[in-house]
Amino acid sequence: MSETTPSPAPKRKKRLTRSQLERRRMIMRSLGAGTAAITAALVGWYPVANRLFDRLRPPGAIPEDEFLASCIKCGQCVQVCPVEAIVLGDGDEGYGLGVPYINARKQACDFSCDAVQCVLACPTGALSHEIAKKEEVTMGVARLARPDTCLAMKGEGFTGQVQGPDFDGLLRYTEIDRWTPIKVADHPYDLELCDLCVRECPIDDAISLVPLSSDPDEMRHIPTITDKCVGCGTCEMMCPVEPVAIIIDTEMSLEGAA
Repeated sequence: MSETTPSPAPKRKKRLTRSQLERRRMIMRSLGAGTAAITAALVGWYPVANRLFDRLRPPGAIPEDEFLASCIKCGQCVQVCPVEAIVLGDGDEGYGLGVPYINARKQACDFSCDAVQCVLACPTGALSHEIAKKEEVTMGVARLARPDTCLAMKGEGFTGQVQGPDFDGLLRYTEIDRWTPIKVADHPYDLELCDLCVRECPIDDAISLVPLSSDPDEMRHIPTITDKCVGCGTCEMMCPVEPVAIIIDTEMSLEGAA
């Protein structure tokens, strides 16, 4: 009978020293931190790179990519705006967090400052220091997006408060107060033909109402935007219908359509 060769005893796994364990932990932490940093960077980059938020930038804003690179999110432009039109981007905008923009429907830039105080306050040139007056601004261009809702296109007037009695938007009415903007809700209208987009535009000859026919009794008119429009958004804010008939195509959206 042959003898059975005994199996060799299993090798004991070599234990790592304390310094080796610590080194391994550091490597794992570094890998985890690197992965988190890359993920955070991609999350922050994605909304900006894909332009998920079409923002109306303050007066004097340089081209979007340069603007985002130049703006230090200091908020100086926000602080000097007399109508508080400029607000800062929220966290869902990625790297756009803290970057200033204007929601024209809620509060347009009506140039109540007479000049461009936000430009003067900008310390980096993200709002171009070459801008000296409101007529030189190029924020965007107004567009009659919904002619079917436009009261002027229907030949209709408007009576009441623009966007209702609870609207907090401000506008400077020079016939009331040369320097202090007041609530739009405190200034009701009684118009035979709605011309609010023209009436309250702060830029001379930027928009006009043109009759739809040569009939002298024609009441229907079409808001017509000229090359003097700077895209301040006052017409969008003051349009009294919902959904709003006239909107601002931002410089960002115009670049994308080109």
